[in-house]
Amino acid sequence: MKLTKKLFFSSNIIPTILDHTNDGINVVDTEGILVYVNRISANYVNQRPEDMLGHPISEFYPDAVLLAVLENRQPILDKKIHFVPPKKYVVNSYPIFIEGEFLGAFSVFQDIQEIDQLNGKIKHLEMQVSLTKPEADYQHVVHMGTMQHIYKQAKKIVGSLGGPRHSIITGESGTGKTMLANLIYNYAKEIGVIGKNAPFIEINCAQFTNPDIAAMEIFGSVEGAYTGSKKKKGLFEQANGGILFLDEAHTIENYQSLLLKAIESGKIRRIGDTKEIDINVIVIAASTKNLHEVFLPELYQRLGQYEMHLPALRERSLAEKDQLFRHFVRRYEEAVWEAHRIRYHVEFTPEAKHAVLNAVYPRNIRQMRDVINYSIDASSPLIEDVGEKKEITTVVGIEHIPFELTPEQPAAEPQPEPKEPEQLITPQIADFILEQSKCGMGPRKISHQLEAMGVSLPYYKVAYFLKKQSKN
Repeated sequence: MKLTKKLFFSSNIIPTILDHTNDGINVVDTEGILVYVNRISANYVNQRPEDMLGHPISEFYPDAVLLAVLENRQPILDKKIHFVPPKKYVVNSYPIFIEGEFLGAFSVFQDIQEIDQLNGKIKHLEMQVSLTKPEADYQHVVHMGTMQHIYKQAKKIVGSLGGPRHSIITGESGTGKTMLANLIYNYAKEIGVIGKNAPFIEINCAQFTNPDIAAMEIFGSVEGAYTGSKKKKGLFEQANGGILFLDEAHTIENYQSLLLKAIESGKIRRIGDTKEIDINVIVIAASTKNLHEVFLPELYQRLGQYEMHLPALRERSLAEKDQLFRHFVRRYEEAVWEAHRIRYHVEFTPEAKHAVLNAVYPRNIRQMRDVINYSIDASSPLIEDVGEKKEITTVVGIEHIPFELTPEQPAAEPQPEPKEPEQLITPQIADFILEQSKCGMGPRKISHQLEAMGVSLPYYKVAYFLKKQSKN
């Protein structure tokens, strides 16, 4: 006995209801012939329901889960994800038995493309957060080059026999001041100077445009201290037993005296309160300015017991830049594994690596990290193109580097001279490059043509020149 539409639909209301669900529904008889298709299912394959009825389901869904249910007469639940490009859906399929007789099967399926894309975006955001977390930056490079001496000095802030001290960290934006403060914090926990769960409270003082609000944020307030005020813990109380990191500390000049009193006495008073609160806080002040010229002499003396200066990236050796480069590439590979469980291998061409290591970075290490991440992103496949692969290798070429950066030969370690001196891009050479580019030639081929003409110009410099021209 075949399954018929009449058996299923005693009223026209049932098809109407099923057409307005968010799920696709197919019903087949024992031969796999469609006896019912709702509107959602038909839309998936760009058909009309009436044109699908009476045809084998395999004509429209070649890998339909229903076919397996017809064979084994067992339900298949949430185990199959199918693609009908560009759709992606998950299926639940069931056999149909009436009075013990097997009459066919039906499936209910749901489009998960948007959910899948959202999950992909969430994983991408999680990966980006992982790549840019300050507290995790440069853990593997503090024992070499410039950082070796600075980190050894930083350890003394909390590890000296005389007890922990307050300190100042100066340096240009992006040189790693927050990173160093976190390293001090982690080392203090490691040696037991502060507890394992001790707080690390970071605040950018530049965000306070009103000195009164700044004071309330740092020292707290009581209810009624000002219109609408509530009882609130300040940053000193929140950091009690741990470290208070004051970034952009040069902007606190309006309430330096309150800060000095808290550091000297080990007590704070909430705004509007008369009661003093004992605090035990290590203060680290960071700034892009010379705090000796900004702070009150007494405050500078208290905070500047240990002062460390982080040099700009341009002042560091090529070997140290290379170590940072390797660190960031490794961080990216690890982030891909954490987000997607894919073993990701990143390779830079010699020209691309040379460009990254010898570029000018006004925002220092932070900008170098962002350039490396951007370049790897540009060379990487899309998640939807990866499929079921568990191991991938990507090659970052010169075309993936954001060339708004200006190449620079580091003064500390100049590059070896090439066998033939490179030539400047004269107007004649520039015209030739642009003409060949318009003909569809890439930087590498143009470089080879120039070499045949006796002009030594590496292809990454050709690429950089073309990149600049495209922005003009």
